[in-house]
Amino acid sequence: MQGILAGILTSVDVIGLYVLLPNVRYRLFLALWTAALHMLFPLLGFELGSYLVRFLLEWGQWISSILLFCIGMHLLLFSHRDEKVMISPVLLAVTASLDTFSVSVSFGMLHLEKTIFIMSAGLSALICAYGSLVIARRSQVFFGNRIQIVAGIIFIIMSILAIQQ
Repeated sequence: MQGILAGILTSVDVIGLYVLLPNVRYRLFLALWTAALHMLFPLLGFELGSYLVRFLLEWGQWISSILLFCIGMHLLLFSHRDEKVMISPVLLAVTASLDTFSVSVSFGMLHLEKTIFIMSAGLSALICAYGSLVIARRSQVFFGNRIQIVAGIIFIIMSILAIQQ
């Protein structure tokens, strides 16, 4: 049960990122790619975790904070433009899935059931990603770029909180 819950919780952040993408052409491809990465990165985290624990403990907080801050600033800076900047679905899925690597290192130390966690993370990421992309397309009509501004501010706040921990 813990593995399933942990997999679901590691996939929830995909909603916050993908709900901002109203014009994704290949939603199913992006959702499947994100799900695959949500399974691959934890597998790598479990396997390589013992070697990288020292690095992640020292620099993981800063890397996470910098990435969140950059995403938030990007959202704020481009929220007032009429043209939309296109991000590669491959890069976007990697960005959305990167945190599962460091999380799985700690889950590996807690001896969480690896297979159940990885399957749960992948399935949850698929559902969260695809659902968010569908919602994003529909909500763009109602909210416009206000969702992007709010999300940018939230990501910046999260980056500040990550540094303070």
